[in-house]
Amino acid sequence: MDNEHKIESPVDDQDCGKGCECFIGADQFLTVKNLAARDIRSLIFHLLYAMDAHEYDTPLQSVVDNINRGFNLDLPFDHKVVTIVRDIVQHREELDASYIPFLKNWRIERVGICTRLVLRYAMWELLYTDTDTRIIINEAIELSKCFAEEDAHRFINGILDRAAKALRKEKAE
Repeated sequence: MDNEHKIESPVDDQDCGKGCECFIGADQFLTVKNLAARDIRSLIFHLLYAMDAHEYDTPLQSVVDNINRGFNLDLPFDHKVVTIVRDIVQHREELDASYIPFLKNWRIERVGICTRLVLRYAMWELLYTDTDTRIIINEAIELSKCFAEEDAHRFINGILDRAAKALRKEKAE
């Protein structure tokens, strides 16, 4: 593979220093079926981060191949994780637009990329899944504690709480 599509690992080792547990296991071969739900969310975040880091110019297949090699993982390209990432990437502008009304005195340009990715993923879940709202918000908070800017979890909690009340209310009607 050429260097143009080489993806650097966003996490160097298992301890990211924020007190969270990452799915990364350098010494063991992992299969997606061995990962817990929280680890799956972390994997989705890593894939989204890699896609964003390369400005969505690198094919998703290359990103998945690099993640597989870099993290000693077996993630088939036809797995639901890849399907979710593909859907989020394809709808990223719509997903970003869906949380902008809830930013309250913030411009999207001021929101850090990791926070944006967590919000984008959570909004995708709110809009396109039947996952319990409390689980979506809690898991987004946990992702942000691991990967986003300091105290971003409070910001994310407030935005998702307002978004969930508005969006899930519309779904019920």
